[in-house]
Amino acid sequence: MTADSIARLKITLDNVKPAVTRRIEVPLAIRLDRLHLAIQVAMGWTDSHLYEFRIRDIGWGTPDPEWDYRSGPLDARKATLLTVLEDTGAKTFKYLYDFGDGWQHTIKIERISPADPNATYPILIEAIGRCPPEDVGGPPGYEEFLEAIADPEHERHAEMHDWCGEDFDPLTVDASQISQALRKLAAKWTRTARPTAKPTAP
Repeated sequence: MTADSIARLKITLDNVKPAVTRRIEVPLAIRLDRLHLAIQVAMGWTDSHLYEFRIRDIGWGTPDPEWDYRSGPLDARKATLLTVLEDTGAKTFKYLYDFGDGWQHTIKIERISPADPNATYPILIEAIGRCPPEDVGGPPGYEEFLEAIADPEHERHAEMHDWCGEDFDPLTVDASQISQALRKLAAKWTRTARPTAKPTAP
C-alpha cells in the first residue's frame, strides 16, 4: 500500500431491506473526514448528523470540546485511510451515522490498485438501492415507513406520503446524480490542494 494507490470500497447499509450498497474508489491517502463526505454523497445522506468510523475498537469522528479527549472519538481530520489501515491491519470496518437513528454501515476494502492518472477520485463504481430518508427512525422506522407507503390501507399511509413529500421507490437510485456529486467533491478537493503561486518581484 502506498499513498498513491486507490482503494475500492464496498459500503453496505446494515440491517435494511431492500439492500443499499455502494462501491466507490478513493485515494488511500484520503483523510477520514473527507471519506465521510464521500460516503455521505455516495449513499445519499445529507450530512446532518454526527458520524464515527470504528476500526478495531478505535473511533474517529468530530471531537466534541465538551468531552474528555479519552472518551470521545479521535479527530478524523488528522487521520488518513492509509494510516489507519496500516496501524490496525483491518480490511473491514464500520461507519456509523446519526447516533439517534443508528445507521451502521459495513465498509470492506475490496482491492487496492494503482490510481488511474486520468481520473479524479472519489469515483462511483456501483450503486444498488435507494438511501432511506433522513430521520425516519433507523432500520425499524424505515421498515415501518416502507410498509406504510406500500399499503394504502395502512393507518400511517397518508402521513408517511405527506412526510416524505414524494413517491419513494427503495429500488430506484440515480447513479448519474451520485457520480456527478462525487465529481464536484473531487474537483473541490483538487482546487483546495493546488498550491498558490508566489508573487514575483517586480
